[in-house]
Amino acid sequence: MTQSNLSIAIYPGTFDPITLGHENIAHRATRIFDKIIVAVASNASKKCFFSFEERVGLVKAVFSEHKAIEVIGFNGLLMDFVEAQNAHVVIRGLRAVSDFEYEFQLAGMNRKLYPNVETLFLTPSEQFTFVSSSLVREVATLGGNIEQFVSPIVKEAMKKTGR
Repeated sequence: MTQSNLSIAIYPGTFDPITLGHENIAHRATRIFDKIIVAVASNASKKCFFSFEERVGLVKAVFSEHKAIEVIGFNGLLMDFVEAQNAHVVIRGLRAVSDFEYEFQLAGMNRKLYPNVETLFLTPSEQFTFVSSSLVREVATLGGNIEQFVSPIVKEAMKKTGR
């Protein structure tokens, strides 16, 4: 396939930290699309555990061996980023029914603003349905073992922060 014929999807998030659930969604999305761009949002309105640069670095490290996954940090409106990457699909993960309402509203707003961009919802494998970045941060902060929720790279980085 030529570069212009590649099917590209954007998988956005703050990934603070990236979990095994996020990894599962990205890897499964490569079965559908030629290229997945994991778009790490700077999200200045959210107080993050890791800095923007740390999050981008960790996500790049996690996917370093996967040729169909590219990691790019971005700032600003997601749909502007999607268009700049010449993509037409946004991947969103749904863990539980509680995620659906917000994601459904977001997809509707994006479709209204950018009718040429589709949102595709993927659910993680069942062992990751309860894993969220916020729960991982909480367990890590309280000294719990997070090894079954994040890659060894992320576990080490969280341990080094001492937060």
